[in-house]
Amino acid sequence: QVQLVESGGGLVQPGGSLRLSCAASKSIFSIYAMGWYRQAPGKQRELVATSTTSGRTNSADSVKGRFTISKDNAKNTVYLQLNSLKPEDTAVYYCYAAIDGRNYWGQGTQVTVSS
Repeated sequence: QVQLVESGGGLVQPGGSLRLSCAASKSIFSIYAMGWYRQAPGKQRELVATSTTSGRTNSADSVKGRFTISKDNAKNTVYLQLNSLKPEDTAVYYCYAAIDGRNYWGQGTQVTVSS
């Protein structure tokens, strides 16, 4: 079991940047996969980016080249760097951790991209 706490969301203008953080309550070194989903109003939750223990990362086509996922094992924290933000990136962003076949979720952090 693990508790996840996201931070770093906010209001940003189109073209701007944010860095989201996900702090875990335990070591993330051996957690099989961690990453980020997002959910916009009226839409289903969608995968944004993920990182596995092997170091492999994957991201949605809609964010490739703009968003970057990274991990700091020493701080038990996963990050999502969001660059070149667009209004369609507006959503609640959720951190997740896959442990023993189960996904654990944070409470989410709101990202709003608007001029």
